[in-house]
Amino acid sequence: MMHVSTADNPLTLPAEWRDFLALTKPKVMRLVIFTALCGMLIAPVPIHPVIGFTAILCIALGAGASGALNMWYEADIDTKMRRTCDRPLPAGRMDRQSALHFGVGLACFSVILMGLAVNLVAAAILTVSILFYVFVYTAWLKPRTPQNIVIGGAAGAFPPMIGWAAATGNITLMPVLLFAIIFLWTPPHFWALSLWVKMDYANAGIPMLPVVAGEQTTRRQIGLYTIPMAAAAVAPWPLGLTGAIYGVTAVAMTGIFAALAARVALRTPMAEDRLRPEKQLFAFSIIYLFALFGALVIDHWVLG
Repeated sequence: MMHVSTADNPLTLPAEWRDFLALTKPKVMRLVIFTALCGMLIAPVPIHPVIGFTAILCIALGAGASGALNMWYEADIDTKMRRTCDRPLPAGRMDRQSALHFGVGLACFSVILMGLAVNLVAAAILTVSILFYVFVYTAWLKPRTPQNIVIGGAAGAFPPMIGWAAATGNITLMPVLLFAIIFLWTPPHFWALSLWVKMDYANAGIPMLPVVAGEQTTRRQIGLYTIPMAAAAVAPWPLGLTGAIYGVTAVAMTGIFAALAARVALRTPMAEDRLRPEKQLFAFSIIYLFALFGALVIDHWVLG
């Protein structure tokens, strides 16, 4: 069946539930939910299971709203990129107004429910995270500056803070460190991806770092950002906020991450089909974050 791009033709095919689900970026949402849940589980006070479930639901809905509004705003750009051209809007399976209404509805519902059922601190941080992703990252930074993913990485770093706030009603040093880990992890994670899809960004006119500054600069930045990320990842252990289970895991996993990042940083430009270390770093970076936050929970349960 031939799809008609919404960027070129207002006629669209009837949207299915799968298309609305795709708008929420479920692959990204998995990491959001996991880090938020870990932030909640390591909080120093227990949370009622029903309230905890409601908080995670609100975080998932808020993340889905952010994804939907991102796709609504970038529908024209997505038609120009191989990895995004089959999304519901550029593929013509949904009209932009439906995506906009869906995203705004999810965002409002998630924030209101969080405020009424959990607490206002968690609702406020959730609101900031949605607005930051949609207005600061998507609408302002991404189309204008190669530092888009550096500053915009804050959007994905909020979930563990929200999870912690849902349980405690406040923010202390630990959730700030969790925010810092994800914030500093995002550039090397995303730039590793952008090295082998840079032509997509170039065709779409998105000023990602490899497009405007070149591969060598991007590789160097991956290496440089890995240093503070490593420090933030290990910091909870010497600060006495976690035990040896997390500390040993953080040191070991960060060592592997740093070795992969060094391989990428020290390489010369390669053809896309030979970018195996870059793909390895990107794949491992996802495993790394899951392992790090999982170790936090295990450490808390066993040693806390």
